[in-house]
Amino acid sequence: MKITSPYDGDVAGSVDGCDVKGNSTAHFGGVDWSAIQCESGPGASIARAVTGWGETVSPKETQAQELPPQILIVDDARDIREPLAKYLQQSGFRTLLASDAVDARKRLQSNEIDLVVLDVMMPGEDGLSLCRDLRAKSRLPIILLTAMAEETDRVVGLEVGADDYVTKPFSPRELVARIKSVLRRAQGPEMESAEAANSVLAFEGWRFFKARRELLDAGGVLVALSTAEIELLSVFLAHPKAILSRARLLDLAFSRQEGLFDRTIDNQVSRLRRKLGDTAKTPRLIKTVRGGGYIFTADVAVTAP
Repeated sequence: MKITSPYDGDVAGSVDGCDVKGNSTAHFGGVDWSAIQCESGPGASIARAVTGWGETVSPKETQAQELPPQILIVDDARDIREPLAKYLQQSGFRTLLASDAVDARKRLQSNEIDLVVLDVMMPGEDGLSLCRDLRAKSRLPIILLTAMAEETDRVVGLEVGADDYVTKPFSPRELVARIKSVLRRAQGPEMESAEAANSVLAFEGWRFFKARRELLDAGGVLVALSTAEIELLSVFLAHPKAILSRARLLDLAFSRQEGLFDRTIDNQVSRLRRKLGDTAKTPRLIKTVRGGGYIFTADVAVTAP
């Protein structure tokens, strides 16, 4: 029955009643937290908190407090990932570390991750390949760390499914701001009525479940969308048959984040079109308005789930 450090595996403490392993730490609410999972025993699968190392908090006390978001940092450079983890912890996040794609997949399989900060240039499988694979399987928010400053290189990251990107060398403060922004987008609108939030938007055989933030095709098959694609589709469905300029789409879908540009919208629209079976040459659902932006042409019906 031991708790191990997420950095070097040193034994850090014990919890009565189950075998546990510490997997992340963070300073939150004036307390040093370590989120752990019971591997066996009566507390299995219950997340607990540890103040410092070795002093336990009961499951009931833990459940009464909401743990901060857990961020997986994937970077082969230890001198980047470990200082970044400490900065994110000081900013109120829990963190997990991975040095490559193989390590990242292991972390993802055994932990609940709220967002991935992913380095692009890694040995073995690179970040773009891992991002593409993760996006095909889930809507997990992903922010890329890239040393490539060219616009076309950043666009490639967005095209494979990333929700945002930060160019190295980066400001940790800016990265925290982007993490919070992406997490807000992933959580969806907070001020909608219960009825509106649970509604289903139907168009051309497609169904978009607002509460679940899921898109099903005419055959009922779930279509994997990135957080950015969900935000963009939500805006189009809320403004059918209305011309929306690129600047307006940036404001509505991404709150005009610093660093985003009109080309970002063009590429996100292109990716969303492909998911909807549309093409740029003969689009049916999302048409380009010369000099104006884009228009969603389908009728949208609001139905109960």
